[in-house]
Amino acid sequence: MSTDAFQRAIAEAEQLIRNPPFPISEQDLAEGLDYLAGSIRSSLQMAFDYDLEHPVLINPTHQYARQGLDNPDAIYFNAYLDSGASYVVSGVRGTTTDLSFQVMDGSYSDAGFPASVAAFDDRELEIGDDGSFEWHFGPELGVGKGATLIVREVYDDWNTEERGTLRIQRLDTAGVPRGALTTERVDKRYGVAAKMLVGRIKTWFAFPEWFTYKEPVNTLTVPASTPGGLASQFSSIGHYSLNDDEAMVVTVPACADAPYQAIQIGSRWYVSTDYEHHQTSLTRAQSYVGQDGLLRYVISERNPGVANWLEACGHPEGVMMLRWQRVARPLGADDGPRVEVVPFDSLATRGDLEDQRVTPDDYTARIEARQVCIARRMIS
Repeated sequence: MSTDAFQRAIAEAEQLIRNPPFPISEQDLAEGLDYLAGSIRSSLQMAFDYDLEHPVLINPTHQYARQGLDNPDAIYFNAYLDSGASYVVSGVRGTTTDLSFQVMDGSYSDAGFPASVAAFDDRELEIGDDGSFEWHFGPELGVGKGATLIVREVYDDWNTEERGTLRIQRLDTAGVPRGALTTERVDKRYGVAAKMLVGRIKTWFAFPEWFTYKEPVNTLTVPASTPGGLASQFSSIGHYSLNDDEAMVVTVPACADAPYQAIQIGSRWYVSTDYEHHQTSLTRAQSYVGQDGLLRYVISERNPGVANWLEACGHPEGVMMLRWQRVARPLGADDGPRVEVVPFDSLATRGDLEDQRVTPDDYTARIEARQVCIARRMIS
């Protein structure tokens, strides 16, 4: 039957979630099974929206289908490409801080990550007075079998920035109707979804081991070009382990040469934690910047009563990432974060946090604003 392979893949993926290569709590298991549900959804979507003749931009990663330490500030679009074909990506530029394009010669897997064939942001496009643009590309990129286009639209200010519009069209099949469905085609797509599902779980077990967990705990790296990422993005990565009576203070300069700058924490599943109902990420626009030009973030389970609190949300261990996008120059150690692990109770008397104190009502208002903003932009 058509769904047999996919049913087996679900069972295999569930066993991977229940027996991951790290210890898990009951909360971790619940979140893992939720992560599995999102992965099932995304794998079916990617397999059944797959169309090399008439590609579409697919939104496979969002708050209900998380993967790969997904950026809470980004809307992701993917399209599959065919070797030798020509395409046009067109649209109207919105007011989001960054709009970037990347063509990769394959997909992420537990064996490694693909190389970028092209990676740039909209600064390299000709954009009309009405915001319209077109990008034509084809065989000159050397696109091979299995290549994908990834488009990221990234917010700094969730309250004011608006999405644009995007479309991809394969030029040599324009006007040609799509063929009728056959049972063989549907069977094949269920098989593709099965491979995607298991591969997705295994990939994001492997990926942080190559990079994040090689670093000493409770540290963050010097900003560097993101592995497998965009030419205009630098990142700093790390992982934390904190007791309930401890907190981490991350101090980083506000970078005038990067219009987008942000920090997030995530779970051991290497996914974002609930950024809609909790403050688990902050952009520079959402953050309090000190008079000295420094951003000071506090990672802890308990509320320290400061604006730049990142909620651990029941995760005494997790991953961390800082991103800078549309950079005007390479970033180095002076642009990067400093990390302190301190007693939680010491936060109440720290002078460098005094000017960003907030009340519980203030914090409730911040969460309400996040909920409203995610609802405004949600396209899942």
